[in-house]
Amino acid sequence: MKLNISNPLNNVQKSIEIDDEKKLLPFMERRIGNVVPGDSIGEEFSGYIFRITGGNDKQGFPMMQGVLTNHRVRLLFKKGMKCYRPRKKGEKKRKSVRGCIVGQDLSALNLALVKKGANEIEGLTDKAVGKKLGPKRASKIRKLFNLDKTDDVRKYVIGRAINKNGKTRFIKPKIQRLVTEKRLLRKRSLIAAKEKRIAEKKKAMKEYKQLLRKYKSELVTKKDNDTGKKLKVKKNISKDAKKNDKAKNSKDDKSKTKKNVDKKSENSKKVANKKVNEKQTKVDNKNAKVDKKAAAKTTNDQNKSGKKKK
Repeated sequence: MKLNISNPLNNVQKSIEIDDEKKLLPFMERRIGNVVPGDSIGEEFSGYIFRITGGNDKQGFPMMQGVLTNHRVRLLFKKGMKCYRPRKKGEKKRKSVRGCIVGQDLSALNLALVKKGANEIEGLTDKAVGKKLGPKRASKIRKLFNLDKTDDVRKYVIGRAINKNGKTRFIKPKIQRLVTEKRLLRKRSLIAAKEKRIAEKKKAMKEYKQLLRKYKSELVTKKDNDTGKKLKVKKNISKDAKKNDKAKNSKDDKSKTKKNVDKKSENSKKVANKKVNEKQTKVDNKNAKVDKKAAAKTTNDQNKSGKKKK
């Protein structure tokens, strides 16, 4: 089994190949996150303590924290879960992962140094490698160098030199969340433009409401004129004029009622005459039918008497 040991304090990593299974017995049946002493690995590791951080089995499937088995299982993965990166929006996939318990089927085991022992280990504790990249955010740069808000953060950015084709080039990261005078000026202009838009919109809305009110009043007056309704009387009309209007209206109403009564009487007379005529015609028809029957009877009797004489 291969042991990948990392030293987070010095940013150094070392890998060791171990063939003897007896040396690996303290690691067996331990989970990810458990702390294990490194005395069994060799004499140089006496006093060292390591934490298990992960590993791979012989087919390359990674160990997953929370899967409490020492063999491989198939799980349905979605966005946000470990050991899976979705290629499409809302994608889910069933994948094989190794459980978090250490077993004999592992090909590589990842360990992190928790406590250093008495001896120095070559390539792990004897050297220190500085961080390749520094902080990028403005607040974190201030925190690292203990700067005030008045200090210029751009002077303290950690960069590095690159040699390419015999030329050296010094590169620095772009500072994030950096507030400059230019940015403040742009922000002020954006806020002023927004306030101007709001004021213009309010003004336009006021004009629109006035226009709508005017249009509605015009519609109401037009409708009243079309339907012949009485228009609203102005308050400055005198009382005499009002009395005259009332007298005229009452006379008109009386004349209208008289005409209506005359029309109704004429209609009733016509209806009565019509009914009388209909009754007379019915009586005449009945009399004619009776006369016809009597004449038919007399002719039959005469015929019968003539036959008897013969």
